Amino acid sequence: MPVPLPPPGELLPPPSPDEVFLTSRAIVTAIAGPNGLTDLQYHIMAANFVAMTNTHVNPDFLEPLGPVEFAEAMRYRVKDYRVRMLQMMLLGAFILNPLPPEIVERIREYAREMSVDDYMIDAALHQALGARDQISMDFQRAGYHDDLPEHVDGASYAGVEAPDHWKSVEDDPELAGRWAAMEHLPPNTVGRQVWQFYISRGFHFPGSPGSASPYLAQHDWMHVIADYGSLIESEIEIFGLISRANDNTDGFSLLTMVISLFETGRLSSVAIFEQDPSHLSKHSRQMGVRLADAMYRGAIIGAKFGGQDLLEVDWLSLADRDVDEVREMLGIPPKSGAAIRAGSVGPWELGGISPYQLNSGREMAVAMGREYNSFGGETPLPELED
Repeated sequence: MPVPLPPPGELLPPPSPDEVFLTSRAIVTAIAGPNGLTDLQYHIMAANFVAMTNTHVNPDFLEPLGPVEFAEAMRYRVKDYRVRMLQMMLLGAFILNPLPPEIVERIREYAREMSVDDYMIDAALHQALGARDQISMDFQRAGYHDDLPEHVDGASYAGVEAPDHWKSVEDDPELAGRWAAMEHLPPNTVGRQVWQFYISRGFHFPGSPGSASPYLAQHDWMHVIADYGSLIESEIEIFGLISRANDNTDGFSLLTMVISLFETGRLSSVAIFEQDPSHLSKHSRQMGVRLADAMYRGAIIGAKFGGQDLLEVDWLSLADRDVDEVREMLGIPPKSGAAIRAGSVGPWELGGISPYQLNSGREMAVAMGREYNSFGGETPLPELED
């Protein structure tokens, strides 16, 4: 019989090491195939266990723990906590290619026994069954997107209706002008650095022809604030952070969407992003650490910034704030040394800008009659094998 949710009351403390090991056993049991975890699953899970709990767990040595036993162990945990554990299972499933349907159904059984659900279970099953036409619809219909407001007064994407939040707005000179005006802010302000981020990469300001949607442009502020470059690996980090910072657990769909674009390739495109698979598995150990650190930083933001959706913050109203002041406001911790050693870079570092973006920035500079400036961002070094 499913374990009911506890009555409202005080939140329990963070899990003890014993509970971490128990939870890890359930997660690994839920996502493992007949031959155990894949290398990518192993590195993603091992890194997340330590980043989120400061408890080192070796997935290879965990004994199985089924849905009934795990649900009983979660008896006193509230709904959102249970959903987060379920989403760790789903993360381990979404990175599989191919994704066996039986793993999805196993995860559904854990959800059923914990008396919780997540729309992404159905999305995972559609991916497992190869229903490509349904996959894009899944992300459009995800509960998180349904909850988006029709507009937020004064926000960077004000006036963009929720169903079209990925749609570009190319005829709003007032909005484009607000972005362009950030050039004149002091160098250490978040607005000036976002302006530099755009100009150095040849990105067009929201509201102008060739631009991304104003809603998608919201995440570009986090590239500067959270110190992430603009290669695909950095985009994975960004959306890991944003999805985990949101108290609305449906925000997890953002991370699964990015994984479906940039790891499995099951999703063909979203807005300006086109599928480009294998960016996790190509360097699974390093990307496991980088994604885990980004999700941890997102969890800290969620705890300290009230769990707000970072894609709904009116960043333009904060453009004149010092970057460090905005970071303090969010409560964002610095990157871990492990993430930096694994290759996580900022927008103004070697590896922080792609060759394509560098060339686009140079072309834009010529068209504008400017001298090109990368502001320290340089193209990556040649790739090395793991």
